[in-house]
Amino acid sequence: MNMDMHKTKILIVEDESIVALDMKNTLTNFGYEVTNCVTNYNDAVNSVQTNKPELILMDINLGNGKDGINVAEEIQISQDIPIIYITAFADEKTINRAIKTNPVSYLIKPFKREELKSNI
Repeated sequence: MNMDMHKTKILIVEDESIVALDMKNTLTNFGYEVTNCVTNYNDAVNSVQTNKPELILMDINLGNGKDGINVAEEIQISQDIPIIYITAFADEKTINRAIKTNPVSYLIKPFKREELKSNI
């Protein structure tokens, strides 16, 4: 078996560390490389510059300050990285804001591991 096989690099932006760790373990088990788990706007933007992920799993609600949609808007100014939003909030206003950033998918918490895999 070829061990040089490319692993898709995924950044997790999630402010709940338990959720982020669970996602990281799940993705690693699926054979993906998690470049980073970050909890806020600045760390997310910096991690994209540093680690060049190929996909971002983006929680919309990141506590105080800028949310995941703001992160996506900032990243998309300079880079074209697919984004899957993960959120517990499915209100129309939030979804309409998210749609403007052209996400590849939208997962509502709580989601199943199989849903995550099929969306990636």
